[in-house]
Amino acid sequence: MGKDQGIGRVQELSYELKVGEVMTTTVITVAPDNRVGDLRELFRANKMSGTPVVAGDRLVGIISIEDFIKCLAKGEMDCRVRTRMTKKVDVLYPDEPVVHAINKFQRCGFGRFPVVDRETGRLVGILSKGDIIKGLLKKLEVDYHDEEIHRYRASHIFEDILADKTTIYLRYDVMGRDFDRAGGSASTLKKTLSRLGFHPQVVRRVAIATYEAEMNIVVFARKGQILARIHPEYIQVQAVDEGPGIPDIEQAVQPGFSTAPEWVRELGFGAGMGLPNIQNSADKMVLKSKVGEGTNLRITFYLYR
Repeated sequence: MGKDQGIGRVQELSYELKVGEVMTTTVITVAPDNRVGDLRELFRANKMSGTPVVAGDRLVGIISIEDFIKCLAKGEMDCRVRTRMTKKVDVLYPDEPVVHAINKFQRCGFGRFPVVDRETGRLVGILSKGDIIKGLLKKLEVDYHDEEIHRYRASHIFEDILADKTTIYLRYDVMGRDFDRAGGSASTLKKTLSRLGFHPQVVRRVAIATYEAEMNIVVFARKGQILARIHPEYIQVQAVDEGPGIPDIEQAVQPGFSTAPEWVRELGFGAGMGLPNIQNSADKMVLKSKVGEGTNLRITFYLYR
């Protein structure tokens, strides 16, 4: 089955689980008017390297143990947190997939991120690498038994239909900049393939690649479509969009390369790993694009190899 062994359940779950499902909801915080000197016992007792600063329930900054040490060296223990905190804070949102958080941890090198409500800016949790690991392990324990007893048997879908040649076609419409529904097409296709009886390893490869293709439409295009073709010997997913097109395809498939604007990156998207992830998941990828007209991406997953 081609690349099945290279895509594990953990990787699939990183796309499936949301930050809000694995984050810690009980967060120790300080107020802007707290004394920096009061942080000594807070950091020591809780073994913390930093803490969010909130006014009311809104995140206004973050203060680290490094900030505390600098104040200690200067004898400024009576100064207020608001004068030493970092006001521009990298955050995560509870509705974004865990894979975005993993990419952000790797890119920024931080130990934890505050999680804020996308609409209100209210602090709702905090996420560490340990939280992600615990959340994934908990989900794996629930899913392990079901996946182990599932055996690959998709041929009956086509055997039950009397025809010389049978192919199932599915279409999903995707709107650009619609981040609220981003990933919905990939999730629906995943459920459909699971109900049809395809092996979980096949389903997860298709789901990961389709998610990345769908996000490229949402981020870069005005609108597009995800077209799925289910054949007895393969599954083919086509992502067609009405977008700006790709000037340099060879450059676009390089890991980390992205033309996403900064505001998109702040939302947790556009890390530059979409096309490389698709290549790693699929058996075959064909990418065609014309500047000013759009992009046509075709990815194929062979069922028997």
